[in-house]
Amino acid sequence: MNILLAMIPAFFWGTTYAMTQLTLPDWPALLLGALRALPAGLILLAIKPTKPQQADWSILIKLGAINIAVFFSLIFIMALTLPSAISGIGMISVPVFAMLFHWVSSKKRPNLPQAFCGAILIALAWMLFDPSTISLNPIGLMAMLAAISCIIIGSTITKALGSRIHWWTILTWQLIIGGALLLVAAGIQALFSPEQYLNVVKQFSLTNGFGISWIILLNTVLGYSMYVWLLQRMSVVDFTFGGIANPIAGIACGFVLMGESYTPHQYLLMCGMILASIAPTLIQLLRQKITASNASKQLIIEQSNSELNHLSETKMPKS
Repeated sequence: MNILLAMIPAFFWGTTYAMTQLTLPDWPALLLGALRALPAGLILLAIKPTKPQQADWSILIKLGAINIAVFFSLIFIMALTLPSAISGIGMISVPVFAMLFHWVSSKKRPNLPQAFCGAILIALAWMLFDPSTISLNPIGLMAMLAAISCIIIGSTITKALGSRIHWWTILTWQLIIGGALLLVAAGIQALFSPEQYLNVVKQFSLTNGFGISWIILLNTVLGYSMYVWLLQRMSVVDFTFGGIANPIAGIACGFVLMGESYTPHQYLLMCGMILASIAPTLIQLLRQKITASNASKQLIIEQSNSELNHLSETKMPKS
């Protein structure tokens, strides 16, 4: 049941790219990031007011800058420059980059299934993103790589906090801080190129309002709240399976909303990348179940032997 719930935030995150292209195609990425983060953070603060301790402000500012300000900007650059399906599929390579990052930084070598599946995912991505078969914006591709780096670094910082700061406080204030930083950056950009921002105000429509509401309420408030809530109640291994809804939503929304279509060969490559991304988690889960099953069988055998020994002792004649 929890895995099905985990698919809900992953699905909404996967709709970000197509929804942005459909409803907010000419909006500046900095403005979109600010409008996604700051209102969502304020809504969460209103639902459950929290106040960080003085010693926690520095780490929250770092998280807000990396996890929200930079990451959200990059996500919207991707949404405005890359097809929805490509953005969704590309982001599932995060585990491979995380594996390489931890291998280099902390000398933590990946196990054989992780290394094998990572190599397969890289090979499939190389074939899918081949310039001779598909034309992609290099700015969008660089934004994708930078966004993946933000996820890895931000997750590492968040994990290092442990139980020091409550998860709701982290979620709320990194959105507020990141949103505020993006609002300042958008204001500076508006001073140098006001035409984009004036067009946003002059041409604002119900379609724009629907898109902004979707991104704030569903993608961010609901998506991030469910994400951190579920992580308290299920393992990261199980949550990974729910994450499969992200690229699937990107592919489906790209096809339905934006009319994106690919060759059967390209769709096969996308499916292969999705399977390669969850294969190490699936193998780990199967190993855990086999180990638990063997341990349970061993316990039953030991209990049976103990009962037999007890019966044999009670039936022995008294001397």
